[in-house]
Amino acid sequence: MECIHCKGELIRGTAPFSTDRNGYHITWKAIPAWVCSQCGDALFEENEVDHIQKALEQVDNETEALVEEMV
Repeated sequence: MECIHCKGELIRGTAPFSTDRNGYHITWKAIPAWVCSQCGDALFEENEVDHIQKALEQVDNETEALVEEMV
């Protein structure tokens, strides 16, 4: 596979992913991904994206419940 940014070769590896949302910051240090051997850009496959989205939904729900308890 070829990197869409620099045309370098994508190799299977891991890459970090982080996001700020709904009052919290979350970071994963090693999500399976295709990583460009030239520029380091990461491409996540659909399966990994689905797992990230499900995890974030669960954290959103728990955060909402925690905030409701405080009110």
